[in-house]
Amino acid sequence: MATLNDVAKKANVSKMTVSRVINHPEQVTDELKELVYEAMRELNYRPNAAAKALANNRTQIIKLLILEEMDTTEPYYMFLLTGIANELDKHAYSLQLLTHQNVQIGDSDGFIVCGMRQEDEELIKSLDKPTVLFGQNEMGIDFVDSNNEESMAKATEYAIEKGYEKIVYLGIDVDEPFARSREKGYTTVMSNHGKEPCIFNLENRSRYSAAFIRDNWDKFPANTLFLCASDRLGLGVIREIKEHDGDIPGDYGVIGHDGVFLDQIAYPNLTTLKQSITEMGAACARMVLKKVNENGKPQGDQLFETELKLGGTTR
Repeated sequence: MATLNDVAKKANVSKMTVSRVINHPEQVTDELKELVYEAMRELNYRPNAAAKALANNRTQIIKLLILEEMDTTEPYYMFLLTGIANELDKHAYSLQLLTHQNVQIGDSDGFIVCGMRQEDEELIKSLDKPTVLFGQNEMGIDFVDSNNEESMAKATEYAIEKGYEKIVYLGIDVDEPFARSREKGYTTVMSNHGKEPCIFNLENRSRYSAAFIRDNWDKFPANTLFLCASDRLGLGVIREIKEHDGDIPGDYGVIGHDGVFLDQIAYPNLTTLKQSITEMGAACARMVLKKVNENGKPQGDQLFETELKLGGTTR
């Protein structure tokens, strides 16, 4: 088995430097860390987690608290978990998965929280370790998220560029920062182009967006695009337009948001705003570890841009 000394020789650095990279990465430059990490990967070297925990008076555990019901039909959380776990593994940390019912079971060095809503504020503020949220919030807590406002602005500009006369925004019916940001991106661009916003908020299920199209079909003439705040909503819209023999994308366009899985099973494939879920998971892990190493010092927020992934539902 490879030793610390082997890693030092491979990376052409001192044993002390390797030890610092493993135990106190915040004290080392990114270039030097990557040099040591590469040597560790090549040698398949795994730091002794127990020894590291003892040396730093740490548990080497980060808790992931999921506060919303997970849908097993799509791999959203699988991508997120992969990003978090892989990044924590680089630092010899383990991941413990929790629900709101067992938050305080066992010790840890910090928390990553996702699926939070406004009513969870008291619970979040009761956490006694460095905490990072996956998702925009207005409580002043460090977070990682997509740039929701810019994401929808980009899609709205694209719809206008493609010549759709009427652009309808189907939002998610929750009073949360991410939902308001997405709507703002749409309304800002519409206003800049002198167009009247047309907004409807629905529960985030495809059956509700399908029912909405069915009940209001006569209000949406040809050359209308539906900009949906989730791929779920987009699926329902596609299904019901096809039920009415609407031409997609000739007469009707549909754009979703998320790009995790549902866009690929839609027919035609859904044009969507693809989020970097795995990369954002890794960013959450890096942020919470940095916060742990800096004794809880605030880290601010980190926003990731989405990719407009073209499918068959837009011109």
